[in-house]
Amino acid sequence: MSNEFLSAIYETLKQVPTGRIVNYGRLALAAGYPGYARAVGKALHSLDEQYPDVAWWRVVNREGRISTNCPVHTAIEQRQRLEAEGIKFDDRGYISWKRYGWLETSELEF
Repeated sequence: MSNEFLSAIYETLKQVPTGRIVNYGRLALAAGYPGYARAVGKALHSLDEQYPDVAWWRVVNREGRISTNCPVHTAIEQRQRLEAEGIKFDDRGYISWKRYGWLETSELEF
């Protein structure tokens, strides 16, 4: 992954407000890299302590569910951080795009 790509993803993610979520594909599109959803996942997986202001936990899958299997950024930690920001999960573990989605929910379909 190029530094240009990583910078674009991280800078775009910094724009996602507290208490909002975005999906991998929408983040890639907003950063200027349509079709790079999987690469976004890899970029978030490689985050370390030098990027404390990049809120990786605000990125979920397009269904509104946590889908990380990263041993560093765990699903449990992600859920705790989202809940601390006021985000609610339904009984099945889904987050409402209508209520918490960043940008237009109608634009989330790919």
